[in-house]
Amino acid sequence: MVVIRLSRSGAKRRPFYSMVVADSRYARDGRFIERLGFYDPQAPEGTESLRIDVERLDFWKGRGAKLSDTAARLVKQLGRQGSN
Repeated sequence: MVVIRLSRSGAKRRPFYSMVVADSRYARDGRFIERLGFYDPQAPEGTESLRIDVERLDFWKGRGAKLSDTAARLVKQLGRQGSN
């Protein structure tokens, strides 16, 4: 099954996540099909902390990809930020 989830990178105690499309059988930080965006939970005030390519997200969801719980929360958060 294809899943849209976060892949962790960055230094110790300084996480940085890429939103990726991957086969659910692969490791969290392993092989992936496509990178859709990023999430930086510790981004300084005034800088971009979340970016998602919505067109590609819709494409993969149309192909049957499932969002992980955290990825779904971030997509919902992005929708709220866009409407403000």
